[in-house]
Amino acid sequence: MTQPARIPRARSLDRPVRVLDAYSCIGGAARGYQRLGWHITGVDIEPQPDYCGDVFHQGDAIDFIHAHGAEFDFIHASPPCQGEGAPTKGTNAARNAAVGRTYPRLIAPTRAALQTTGRPYVIENVPGSEVRKDIRLCGEQFGLAVLMHRYFELGGWTATQPDHPQHRGYVRGYRHGEYREGPYVAAYGKGGGKATVEEIRTAKGIDWSTDHFRLREALPPAYTEWIGLAYLASLAPGLEVAA
Repeated sequence: MTQPARIPRARSLDRPVRVLDAYSCIGGAARGYQRLGWHITGVDIEPQPDYCGDVFHQGDAIDFIHAHGAEFDFIHASPPCQGEGAPTKGTNAARNAAVGRTYPRLIAPTRAALQTTGRPYVIENVPGSEVRKDIRLCGEQFGLAVLMHRYFELGGWTATQPDHPQHRGYVRGYRHGEYREGPYVAAYGKGGGKATVEEIRTAKGIDWSTDHFRLREALPPAYTEWIGLAYLASLAPGLEVAA
């Protein structure tokens, strides 16, 4: 059986860490930090009726960071990935160009806004994006039934990359016309053997939403629980990181 990723153990602060969850979606990132007893304020340009954080503001994330970012202890940002990685490359790029579809590139302006706050932060995004590749997390590191590789750029603090175990098989579904079984579900798109709502909820550990699109977009909470604990460990020099 695959072992979960090594989790840093660290004493908590004297009060809940106040986290700004920028580009929050339904709160996959928020729930991971909540597991540590932290207080989470989300902001998203779209209404998020399923958001699981403690407070939610609808509005532009970059504007909110500029106006209020310095009021928080820690900032998590997950800029939309449609302008990054696979959606902008190969046949996807050609399809988008044919219909005049464009996506904003938000990582650089988000980073610039975060750097004005003086607060520690993390920016999460997909492979192929502009985030610095400080930490790479994968569902296999946590024994999840979804791979979902994501990179994390750490601002103002550091952490050690956890081991990335070998994948146990294929992602279930059709690829290049061939159907394959496997231990992981495809938590993106529809059809072709891709995951149902219930399969995504189970695979990611998200039990508060049934919105198929937003479930596909959401981070597994295990990722940010690890990030939060790694941040706490960084506040205690010499503290051993244990399984």
